[in-house]
Amino acid sequence: MEIQKKLDGTTLTVTVTGHIDTVTAPQLEAELALDAVEALVFDISGVAYVSSAGLRVFLSSYKAMSKKGGMKIVGAQPAVLDVFKITGFASIFNLA
Repeated sequence: MEIQKKLDGTTLTVTVTGHIDTVTAPQLEAELALDAVEALVFDISGVAYVSSAGLRVFLSSYKAMSKKGGMKIVGAQPAVLDVFKITGFASIFNLA
């Protein structure tokens, strides 16, 4: 998994490529310092697989950002989007 971060004012965009699973999810979580961030965007257009561990990272980020400017997930591939739909997370997250 590769992670790139770009801070634009108070909006953090995190671009992730590869798989988000039990091995890589802790690395992604460790990269998220959200104290000074008012809005969070995950660009997951390069992610082919998300496990329950990855969903947990998204959910904890969503909870932290719901008190601020919110969180958006963009670029989900069809297989990853299916995971969000099957788990019911598609109705929770702002997916674009």
